[in-house]
Amino acid sequence: MTDSRMRIVAVANQKGGVGKTTVTMQLGATLSRRFRVLVVDVDPQQSTVWWAENVPDGLPFDFAGSQSPKALAGMRELEAEYDFVLVDTPGSLEDTPILETVLDAADFAVLPLTPEPLAVDPTMRTITRLIEPRGLRHGVLLNRIDPRVPKQLETWQGLLDTTFGVPRFGNHVRQYKVLTDAPVLGQLVTSTPDTRRTQGSILDITRVGYELSDQLSPAHAGRW
Repeated sequence: MTDSRMRIVAVANQKGGVGKTTVTMQLGATLSRRFRVLVVDVDPQQSTVWWAENVPDGLPFDFAGSQSPKALAGMRELEAEYDFVLVDTPGSLEDTPILETVLDAADFAVLPLTPEPLAVDPTMRTITRLIEPRGLRHGVLLNRIDPRVPKQLETWQGLLDTTFGVPRFGNHVRQYKVLTDAPVLGQLVTSTPDTRRTQGSILDITRVGYELSDQLSPAHAGRW
């Protein structure tokens, strides 16, 4: 990015279990290599708080766990301190008011989507009812793609591009045990040893981080 304006990024989807917390924490870690990052948790389940407490050597980003979503209104006062604020949001209809407050403050929304038919309707509802009416820039991130399933990636990319016509990330995140185990082990891509077993997961998250920061640079505003 070429300017100093802070970006608030909501990681959102009203479908639970699609990996919002993993995306929030791992994106926060990879972005922290190049930017000043704050991760905020407004999800009543406080999954990022639990993860953060398991990290043995400290987080590579600043962390504000268990926050009221109304606190986001004051985040702009931190303009000089952070480049990115990533917000982990709840994934239930009951918590829609919390999500709406976050989206009102956000500059961009990342919507993780796992390749499961039951995840489609809640994702599209989140987009059509909450994100598009606000004119908020957004992108669907295909998550937990299994490379062992023939044409799974291509099929879901086609659904998003043609059937639903929604913006998506060019990159995706594959299904890896190292990512599944990361919360309980307190691991992030910045602290995971780069080995043959882990390099794929590190690469996927890093690519998504680069794409996100590229999309939010002034030169590419409105590119999707």
